[in-house]
Amino acid sequence: MISPAPAPRIFRVGIAGCGAISRNHLEAFSALDNVRIVGVCDVDPDRASATAASWGVPHAVTSVDELLALDLDIVSVCTPHPTHEEVVLQAAAAGVNVLCEKPIATRLDSAERMVAACNEAGVQLGVLFQRRFWPASQKIRAAIDDGTLGKTVMAQCSVMLHRAPDYYNRDAWRGTWESDGGGVLMSQAVHQIDLLQWYLGDVAEVYGKVNTYRHGDYIEVEDSATAVITFTSGAMATLQASTAVSPNLGIQLRITGETGASASLTEFPEGSDGRLDLWAADGRIVVEPVHPEGVEPNVDLSIINGQLIPFHKLQVQDFVQALESGTEPAITGQDALKSLRILLAVYESSRTGGPVRFAPAHPAHAAIPSARPAISQLGSPVKVAG
Repeated sequence: MISPAPAPRIFRVGIAGCGAISRNHLEAFSALDNVRIVGVCDVDPDRASATAASWGVPHAVTSVDELLALDLDIVSVCTPHPTHEEVVLQAAAAGVNVLCEKPIATRLDSAERMVAACNEAGVQLGVLFQRRFWPASQKIRAAIDDGTLGKTVMAQCSVMLHRAPDYYNRDAWRGTWESDGGGVLMSQAVHQIDLLQWYLGDVAEVYGKVNTYRHGDYIEVEDSATAVITFTSGAMATLQASTAVSPNLGIQLRITGETGASASLTEFPEGSDGRLDLWAADGRIVVEPVHPEGVEPNVDLSIINGQLIPFHKLQVQDFVQALESGTEPAITGQDALKSLRILLAVYESSRTGGPVRFAPAHPAHAAIPSARPAISQLGSPVKVAG
């Protein structure tokens, strides 16, 4: 007699935080047959109840303790940046796996505690960087691995975005060091910093400057930043990022490999699927317009988030499959820690006026200055000119 196949495991999920980005998590988890969203949590009881009613979720609670008491397998963290640590540490202590919105935290020591707690508890910690799941992003990664591009030696990244005053004013926590943790680097360019370190590897040194040119009357963080990043391989990258641009110019990331081939990834309008606007290999150049005619450049945040839902779905699916198979998810807390370390180093470099050095570069390349500012306070408030 053939024994019946075991019933598939159903993962019980709770959503912590019912703000704008929670929609993406609710959509993504709801799309999976082996997931049940059993509870949502928000400090605002009306918002928690409204979210639960809209999505058919059985429980609406106002504390993480109550959420974790629902016998969860996964908690999805959609709370403001500085609160991530508290939620993740509570989940780890309860033996619950965590999928956390970016940035992982606003301070390096906070992020390190989160990663360590999940490791010690034996639970997975994933962090949302859904742009890695664009087909164009994956094609570039494959071209690095299969030798078409080979090891990346140069990169340039431009994050030139528009944010109106109401973006900062609609939520009291935005635009402050204490609650937001930073400006364009922390909230927007962290995605591209993640792609840079995914494509180029570990960082040796960061030199950067930040400033506030347009939004200084209502934010205390930077709205603009530049950086030069040197990697341990000897590769170099430049980064410019701003939310002071009008109209929005979108995002471009161009890399050149050791074979001489190059590829450029564009996100315009913001939130649209990343696409390859340049593919230069094997003696041929294929291009697409970076800014197609007739496209509205300034896009509301709700539309940006909505257009990213398909890629949230892919990352959430990857996370659940990792739990099923007992493997690591595609993007771990350790990956997110690397991105945070880079952007915090830009703040530190801007504060001190010198480079922040992580590790030596490859000896075959030009030597890096040996001066090393202290990085123990990375993530502390930085006074921004402007």
